Amino acid sequence: MRFKRHIYIGSAILIFLAFLLYAKDYFFSQVPIPKPPTYLRLNFPDHAYHEEYLACFAKAKSADIFTLKAFSTDNSGQCAQEVDLGPINGVLYLFSKRFNSKDSLVDLINYSNDRVDDHKIKADKIDFLQIIDAKRKVYGTFFTLKGNVATNYQFYLTDSVSRFIRGEVLLNCRPNYDSLRPALDYLKVDLLYFVNTLEWKEN
Repeated sequence: MRFKRHIYIGSAILIFLAFLLYAKDYFFSQVPIPKPPTYLRLNFPDHAYHEEYLACFAKAKSADIFTLKAFSTDNSGQCAQEVDLGPINGVLYLFSKRFNSKDSLVDLINYSNDRVDDHKIKADKIDFLQIIDAKRKVYGTFFTLKGNVATNYQFYLTDSVSRFIRGEVLLNCRPNYDSLRPALDYLKVDLLYFVNTLEWKEN
């Protein structure tokens, strides 16, 4: 009887150990494995452009997907205009203003830089591209803000004599840089073409 009892106990132990091995394999196989980050696959049209006259005193080659809205002018003489970004689901805000002194130009540039600095806390990195085109008399800076920020692109342009334009892009969605990156990369091509083709109107 003792011998049989030992056999039963030994068999029970073996069965229990086999169950533990099975359970380990089963439960560990159910643990979710983190997936690598992915980007949204968005289908945008090929880049195409047409000339647009902007509010107040400039013109530029605008992307065909952009739609310029009516502009308004405040008491200080600043023109404000929205550019709908179409399938990008956002707006490019343009602010144009004339100035009459070097001090005024410095104030406008400082204000534009402060608008970029407002997002330093959340930005992972801020890149800038200086724009110097003596032939078109266009000078300025194009800012790229990387990370989960409210605005990923800002710029300012001036003729350094009397005209100044500031631009700021706002998207109509929650900031998520990784998922928005394909759209942002696409948009950057159009924005750079915009600023690099901008010319001042004579009037």
